[in-house]
Amino acid sequence: MNTVDTAFVILASVLVWFMTPGLAFFYGGMVSKGNVVNTMLSVFYITGIAILLWVGGGYELAFNGNVLGIIGRIHGLFLSGVHLTHVMGTGLPVGAYVLFQMMFAIITPALFVGAVVGRMHFKYLTWFIVCWSVLVYYPLVHMVWGPGGLLGGLGMLDFAGGTVIHINAGVTALVLSVFLGRRRVSRFQPYNRPWVLLGTAILWIGWYGFNAGSALGVNRAAVTAALTTSVAAASALVAWMVLDVYRTGKPTLVGVCTGALCGLVGITPAAGYVTCAGAAVIGLVATIASYSFIQLVKPHLGVDDTLDAFGCHGVSGIVGSLLTGVFASKDVAPQIKHAGVLYGGGMRLLLVQLLGTLVTVIIVAGMVALITVTLRRCLPMRVGAQEERLGLDLGEHGETADYTVAALRASTPDVLNYPDEFTGQLGGLGHLPNKRR
Repeated sequence: MNTVDTAFVILASVLVWFMTPGLAFFYGGMVSKGNVVNTMLSVFYITGIAILLWVGGGYELAFNGNVLGIIGRIHGLFLSGVHLTHVMGTGLPVGAYVLFQMMFAIITPALFVGAVVGRMHFKYLTWFIVCWSVLVYYPLVHMVWGPGGLLGGLGMLDFAGGTVIHINAGVTALVLSVFLGRRRVSRFQPYNRPWVLLGTAILWIGWYGFNAGSALGVNRAAVTAALTTSVAAASALVAWMVLDVYRTGKPTLVGVCTGALCGLVGITPAAGYVTCAGAAVIGLVATIASYSFIQLVKPHLGVDDTLDAFGCHGVSGIVGSLLTGVFASKDVAPQIKHAGVLYGGGMRLLLVQLLGTLVTVIIVAGMVALITVTLRRCLPMRVGAQEERLGLDLGEHGETADYTVAALRASTPDVLNYPDEFTGQLGGLGHLPNKRR
């Protein structure tokens, strides 16, 4: 066992897990005050579900064996069929790799939670995550990173999960938004903007484990990934701020944080393959694409992705995947078969990246639609109008983010809290939300 590389991967695993509470603060700071608890809990409780699913059989479905290049085989539940102490050719024990990949299985479904906050039943979300992990995430991991995987066999490059994680989560968010429909209360003030900054900082820190850790050792690729991650995030952050100033006349905290996130997403598939100059361009283009989609395209689509999970992760992930075919360099990563367009590799890698991206979008969209339609026959997907207007914190969990939210509800006149009881005398108030006792 290579103890240095093993320690590095364990540290990277901790950093990737750290992204999940970071995402909870990022999303929790942006939602309305009546949905903070629901949003943060919906992100964080995935930690428990995903770990149990991963050790229960998810790891083997993703990495053990091969069936038609699409899925692996389970040889024993709870890793009983996996030799965790076996040392792989890289010097890593299998257990360390299981741990590292487990963290990706946690953060990926947490990303699409941002699209459905304030509308989806907690029970429905739970069962959707279980079905999605088994039917979408594990097969896609196998196809890109697993032995004999279909997309990996084509030569598709995805250093740290641009396809497997970000395009996957983004497309899932978009499809769920279509099925859920628009919010009944679409205008709200973010609960806590400092939380958004805190969450962004935690995510950025964790992304070094995400990208550099994907080198699986203290090596040249890890150093490259750490550098390109920094450059792309910085480029995207500045680009979003400039676009905000150009369009509205003022830079915004939420905008700067969103821009940094887009850069981190965009560089993920290319982190170990491109130069710092390539990383800067990827961050810039990812931000321009995501900003344009969110500000110009999304309003005309009629799709209500609450926190722009597709606009950030889906769009920037697609940009990063495609630009890997442009900026990948054999000087940076001698192990790759074909360089990108700008580094003498011709169009081959770009076409492979395009094909892999399209296949990913089609598979994810189709399977998510199938899961959603099937589950809706068994469970209600969307909360009622009254609960939605009240906020899911009280409706789903009986908790509030702080005392001011509870105090505000307590001070609301009874005619607003219980309108049904006043309908006879004040029929004009029949449309008001019937807040739960």
